[in-house]
Amino acid sequence: MITKTNSMKLQLLYSTIFLLNFIASTHGAISPEVYWKIKLPNAQIPKVIKDLLPQTDDDILGTTKKVYYGLHQHGAWIFHAATDDEIREIKTENPSQSDHQDNFLYKPYFFEKELVKGKVINFPSLKNKNEAPFWPRKFVESIPFSSKKIPQILNYFSINNNSKDAKTIEETVKVCEEPAMKGEKRKCATSLESMVDFGIFMLGTNNVKVVTTEVQGENQMVQKYTIKEVELMADGLNMICHKLNYAYAVHFCHGGGGTKTYMVSMIGVDGTKVKAVSICHKDTSLWNPKGLPFVVLNAKPGAPSICHYLQDDQIVFLPSVS
Repeated sequence: MITKTNSMKLQLLYSTIFLLNFIASTHGAISPEVYWKIKLPNAQIPKVIKDLLPQTDDDILGTTKKVYYGLHQHGAWIFHAATDDEIREIKTENPSQSDHQDNFLYKPYFFEKELVKGKVINFPSLKNKNEAPFWPRKFVESIPFSSKKIPQILNYFSINNNSKDAKTIEETVKVCEEPAMKGEKRKCATSLESMVDFGIFMLGTNNVKVVTTEVQGENQMVQKYTIKEVELMADGLNMICHKLNYAYAVHFCHGGGGTKTYMVSMIGVDGTKVKAVSICHKDTSLWNPKGLPFVVLNAKPGAPSICHYLQDDQIVFLPSVS
């Protein structure tokens, strides 16, 4: 016997299926924001995404063709051996006698045990400042995105072959073509729609929560922060999307392996308030043994859980518990 409640549930299910089928056939005709709202009905669009969405097609056509840069690219440091420049970037220029063996200005990686209330850390701004706009999938699918077609990409964006921007374009595309590690799934999302689709695939559900780091107030490039609260949001599967330097919003999204996701409330000496997402990796056995995490922590693959904070334009998808 079909009750009134069950009937309403069936109607809602049929309506959802109809809408999803409609999207699948006409996704190019609707905006990325509408696509998100229908495919992820329970997830609020983070401000860092919403602020960079185009309102009309004219916004895309009128966009200045240039490469956008963030302040940090820490997300890729686990995949390659640390370079001298990367190590030099986080070293203090005037080490004291007491810390000559550990003269880091700050450590982008740390052990999970250090996520405790009251701990004081020295850390750079968590504002990444990469303002590359999101372009609808119908636009980006018409533009090449392959290391074999770098000349066509540079030509499309009117970029000089020998420029810094050209090198950046090539590096980003190559990062996106690197094979996944064992147990990892990865994809470079070149549009918000493809990020949404991959998130649903990764988590196996569209009932998700999407979180980002939030920074309130102006802050110094490097300063001391005091941890005020540590909240465990998830222990298990997630998807992290790191924003890359490119001519429009491109995110390196990946997941797999055991992780814990924390929200860490901090306050800086200048009054800056931060709610920072921290990802802790429980299994580091497959990371590059010469990567920056092991350099700064004097550790080896398989070490205790290693964590890092995410800048405010890095996006995390989590299964919703509600």
